[in-house]
Amino acid sequence: MDARTQEFVEYVQGGGQVETGDWMPDEYRAKLIKFIEMHGNSELMGVLPEREWILRAPTLQRKLALTAKVQDEVGHSQLIYRVVEDLGKPRSQCLQDLVDGRSKFHNVFHYPTKTWGDVGVIAWLVDAAAIISQKALLKCSYAPYARIMKKICWEESFHILHGRDVILTLMNGKDEQRALVQEAVDRWWGPLMTFHGTAIPADEDPMVFWRIKSQGNEEARQQFLDGYVPQIWELGLTVPDQELRKNDDGVWEYSEPDWDELKRVVTGHGPMTAERLEFRRRFLEQEAWVREVVLTEAA
Repeated sequence: MDARTQEFVEYVQGGGQVETGDWMPDEYRAKLIKFIEMHGNSELMGVLPEREWILRAPTLQRKLALTAKVQDEVGHSQLIYRVVEDLGKPRSQCLQDLVDGRSKFHNVFHYPTKTWGDVGVIAWLVDAAAIISQKALLKCSYAPYARIMKKICWEESFHILHGRDVILTLMNGKDEQRALVQEAVDRWWGPLMTFHGTAIPADEDPMVFWRIKSQGNEEARQQFLDGYVPQIWELGLTVPDQELRKNDDGVWEYSEPDWDELKRVVTGHGPMTAERLEFRRRFLEQEAWVREVVLTEAA
């Protein structure tokens, strides 16, 4: 590591933040682009499991709330792709790499939403896992990314409340409705436990090294378990893991997640990966003329 890079590392590890026009090592820029691009992809692909349920939502109020949530997520992807563009990768290339399978999106968005219970679990538990990671990005060493995370975290907090309201309504309903929630929790627990990634020590995580994120994977997973397992139990739901328990030292023990499945899913072999990428590809092609017209008039 040359002297200039070493000085940069000491600066960001000491809490310093970097602006777009500042000098940065090539490795840091590459890590930023890959990490932030995946976040943008995840926000864009994350609307697909829920949009399928807008017309099937049980009431008009639920339809409007779900529509608003989907709009928020698309807005998040717009903000995030702008940050990636400033780092040197055009949005058009991000979208093309996404639909061609050259870039990744988060594991939870490769799975199907089979029931209305899934919609509640996604907004309550999946978004809860996401906001734990996102709040850690408020301290990101890349200042433009940290700034947009303030808006994103604020809106995600409302999404969790929306999800909790859906779950509470179902849990206060009939036995069939409560069973719907339990079945959804059972199916989503595996993806939730792999959500924050493998238990790589924070001091070995390059994203922590560059202070792109400020917490390790296991720290985030423990925070999720600590905040939401008690809520799950309080509602009379069970967690499909007989090994799950909290030790006297406050650390949660759990069954080893299926890391092989995580690898298969995020490399494009999830149960809904092909279908959802084809959906995005189709609309990317259909809307090409709109982009051409808008960009021509803007020029």
